[in-house]
Amino acid sequence: MSGFDPFEKAAHKAHVWLNEIAGHMGDDATRQQAYAAMRAVLHALRDRLDVNEAAQLAAQLPLLVRGIYYEGWAPAKTPLKIRHRDEFLELVRGHLGKTDNVEPEPAVKAVFTVLREHVSEGEITDVMAEMPAEIRELLAA
Repeated sequence: MSGFDPFEKAAHKAHVWLNEIAGHMGDDATRQQAYAAMRAVLHALRDRLDVNEAAQLAAQLPLLVRGIYYEGWAPAKTPLKIRHRDEFLELVRGHLGKTDNVEPEPAVKAVFTVLREHVSEGEITDVMAEMPAEIRELLAA
C-alpha cells in the first residue's frame, strides 16, 4: 500500500470524537467513560428516531462510530415511543454499563455537543424535528 491506511484514518477519527466527548464531560472523564457515553447516547438516539432518519444520521458518522451506532440495532422495533425527558434519560441509562460510572444527562449533553460539531446543521435539524419538546430541550442544552 502507498501509505494510506483506511483503518488508521477511521481509528483516528473515532479517537478525536472520544477525546472531544471526554472533554465535554469534564476534566476527570476517561476515554472509557467517553466511549460508554457515546455508545449509550447514540443507541438511544437511534432507537428513538424513525428508521430513515436513523440511517441518515448514521451516514454522517465516522466509520467506526457508525459501527458502534448500528451495533445491536433492531430496526423493526423502532422508533420507540419515548415522549419525555426522563424517559429518554432512562433509555440512555439502560444502554450504559453498570460499571461505567457515567450519568445520563451529562453524557447526552457531551455527545450531542460533539454531534453538533461534526454533523451537518441540516441533519441536526432533522433529528431535532423528530424529538418531542422535552427531549429537544435536553439535546439543545
